[in-house]
Amino acid sequence: MADTSAQAVQDGEAAAILGFDPSDPAFHADPYAHYRALAAGGRLQQTTVGLWVSTSYELCEGALRDPRFGHRPQGGGLWRDAPQRNRSFLTMDPPDHTRLRRLVSKAFTPRLVERLRPRVEELVDDLLDGLSGEVDLIASLAYPLPVIVISEMLGVPPRDRDLFKGWSDALARGLDPDFLLPDAEIALRDEARAEFAAYFRELAAQRRAEPRDDLLSALVGVSDGGDVLSEEELLATCVLLLVAGHETTVNLIGNGALALLRHPEQLALFRERPGNVAAAVEELLRYDPPVQLTLRAALEDVELGGTPLEEGRLVLLLTGAANRDPSVFADPDRLDLLRYAEGRDAPRHLSFGHGIHFCLGAPLARLEGQIALKKLFERDVALTAGDLVYRDNLVLRGLRDLPVVIRA
Repeated sequence: MADTSAQAVQDGEAAAILGFDPSDPAFHADPYAHYRALAAGGRLQQTTVGLWVSTSYELCEGALRDPRFGHRPQGGGLWRDAPQRNRSFLTMDPPDHTRLRRLVSKAFTPRLVERLRPRVEELVDDLLDGLSGEVDLIASLAYPLPVIVISEMLGVPPRDRDLFKGWSDALARGLDPDFLLPDAEIALRDEARAEFAAYFRELAAQRRAEPRDDLLSALVGVSDGGDVLSEEELLATCVLLLVAGHETTVNLIGNGALALLRHPEQLALFRERPGNVAAAVEELLRYDPPVQLTLRAALEDVELGGTPLEEGRLVLLLTGAANRDPSVFADPDRLDLLRYAEGRDAPRHLSFGHGIHFCLGAPLARLEGQIALKKLFERDVALTAGDLVYRDNLVLRGLRDLPVVIRA
């Protein structure tokens, strides 16, 4: 496989690696136009450096549920120089993934999430109360809500929440593939991960000595037939839950609010049908998802859509593009808040993944997104004039800020 190091990307070869240029401001403003242009070349294409790229719903969904595709090919792939320590189950394959996810699922249950509903409603009310005039929705609502929720779940004291902002930003950027990141950003990510781990190591020690009614205490004490999380597994899981538990929700709320504000007729429908809020959020997740793509490696020689892929080959699954595949979704570029309404049979979106790696935090993200957007648009909200700026992340899609006017 050709060189796909961070240095190559710094030299301006990202387009050769991916088939599109993620540094192009026009791409950040509207990646879907670029995806459509890419899709015109076929459902599965190979870039000049050997990476396979798919915009197809059928192929993305198929690879996500096929156990012959995973995260780390044995002894190689583009991860050959990546450190293996401190990995969360998000980037593991069975049997390690199966074991760790089963343990974490015992602590992070849907029942635990549903118990949070009154608290989430209270937090949204507190964050929105008193807001009027020009407001940045990211700073005032989309960011603080999920940070407070996941921090409270893990038992993080309120005084420590501000510590997480810089760490989380570095780790979120670090979710992009290593071969797309400059060395400096990889170093920042690894430093943030180490600082996060040190923080949770101390907090976990406190919970072992004095357990509380929080998720960290549950993770410390979780057991399955005598199997428990090791110290490193516990720390990696805490970092994953805190970063993944709020970064995607920030973008769900921000992207969802922007989509509604840009489509007044759909916003009117959203307000008129409060009972449809869950279905509306599913459509917002499909239309402009917080997570745009994922990588999979062929763990053995395999075919994808009739194309043979040799063991170790990487496939970039553009799930954001798959969510707008015209062969699957009717009028895919149109925001339709009734697409997932009761009685309709729309295909499920891939915004939370599929298969064994389906997002464990999806119920929490949905709960927070539904409550935040419903309560926000009970108010009179309008976009302000001016250009919007998106964060540099490739995997995650989200705004740096979202200036609006809220009228009392």
